[in-house]
Amino acid sequence: MESLKAVARLWPLHLVVLIVSVGSQFIGVRAIPIGIGTILLLPLLYSFVFGLVLNPTVITAARRLVSQKKAAAAAPLIVVAIMPFIAKFGTTIGPAIKELIAAGPALVLQELGNLGTILLAFPVAIWLLGLGRESIGAVHSIAREPNIAIIADRYGLRSAEGAGVLGVYVTGTLFGTFVFAVMASILATTGVFSIDALAMACGVGSGSMMAACAGALTQVAPAQTDSITALSAASNLLTYATGMYVSLFIALPAVEWMYRRIRPDDNAGSTAGSKTGGVR
Repeated sequence: MESLKAVARLWPLHLVVLIVSVGSQFIGVRAIPIGIGTILLLPLLYSFVFGLVLNPTVITAARRLVSQKKAAAAAPLIVVAIMPFIAKFGTTIGPAIKELIAAGPALVLQELGNLGTILLAFPVAIWLLGLGRESIGAVHSIAREPNIAIIADRYGLRSAEGAGVLGVYVTGTLFGTFVFAVMASILATTGVFSIDALAMACGVGSGSMMAACAGALTQVAPAQTDSITALSAASNLLTYATGMYVSLFIALPAVEWMYRRIRPDDNAGSTAGSKTGGVR
């Protein structure tokens, strides 16, 4: 009964979330031609922008609608909200197994490329940005929903690692579609890579980034729209299937090991604190 009363007291927060969600869907997908391609603005992007404006910590005036206490109550719901995504991955992998096998070894081996980004991102996070254990959550993956679930379960989203993965998640949502659309357009017009290779590269495990990348490629090569869509979707699905396991058993332990080697004094205390401060 007390839990129901607590939920009822949060009705302003639920109302704001409902209005933001409906408003974002009402705006829909917007395409902005930029000459060398097309930038796709998706409802998820609008939701983040609206959420930023209505965040009482960021915009003081937003406290009239949602207090800081009510906003803090939304943090544990992140884990609940992403669980349907995780369940959906399992239901889509099985039926598409023949398509994935037919796509060839290139799709399987592409996941190794995600590990290569650690070598680029980790030094930037540690030495250029001066991050602590936030770097572990930030650089072990591209920080999509499965990766957030891994960090939430292992460290908690209120930990330093949780802050890192959520920071990259938000940044990727805000700027990832833009970067992917521009990169795909530029690379497709250089002639260095084939359209099929670029289409497979679109599938990094993010639906919004894949849509932006594939949309840009179809603008460059409209005659290959069907193959671009099929390859990017298969690549994205395979990344969903393998990305979680690569992150859990290879990438995350590797980043942990690298962090311990570079900052051995910042290890034990932070790990203990992260487990007690997480959302469970």
